[in-house]
Amino acid sequence: MTATGQGRTVVGNIALSLDGRVAGPGGEYDMGWIVPHAVTAGARSHMLRVTRDATTALLGRKNYQGFAGYWPSVAEDENAHPDDRAFARWLNAVEKVVFSHTVADAVWDNTRVVSADPATAVKDLRQRDGGDIVVLASTSVIRNLLDAGELDRLSITLCPELVGAGARLFQDGPAGSSWSLTDVNATESGALCLLYDRIRAAG
Repeated sequence: MTATGQGRTVVGNIALSLDGRVAGPGGEYDMGWIVPHAVTAGARSHMLRVTRDATTALLGRKNYQGFAGYWPSVAEDENAHPDDRAFARWLNAVEKVVFSHTVADAVWDNTRVVSADPATAVKDLRQRDGGDIVVLASTSVIRNLLDAGELDRLSITLCPELVGAGARLFQDGPAGSSWSLTDVNATESGALCLLYDRIRAAG
């Protein structure tokens, strides 16, 4: 993957239902419908591809707590899927930036907690050397960066599910934007792994 003219490429990675949901009618933790589509070989390969060139991961508080409670031990779990172990090793080693006003102390290696607005933090990160910056499924962070024009790439796993109700990723907000489809792969479950790059005016 190549940069998009903004220095470091900022990628928002998210799973969506066909009706644009990030969670079901049961609330923000109603995401069981995603699981069958997240554990396929195609979805796992897509995640490794999206994170391959990344040196920074961005997480909201809730996702950080969920990730930190699960992924660190997967890296050395011989019973885990090899792709999951590879992702866990990357996640353990990568710089992790957590956006929170309540997390006081991040115990996961290479993690720092910031209270700054995500867009402000990303502008600072763009000035530093490094690879891609990936938002890992944190809806609030992706929305913030979209609104601020600080997201360069959307990585969407489109799950063939009509959830019917629940939170959506896309909401009404600032002026719209145009995106170019740069990659698409179908998985064994029928999900589509999509990569869109933002089209920015020259100069």
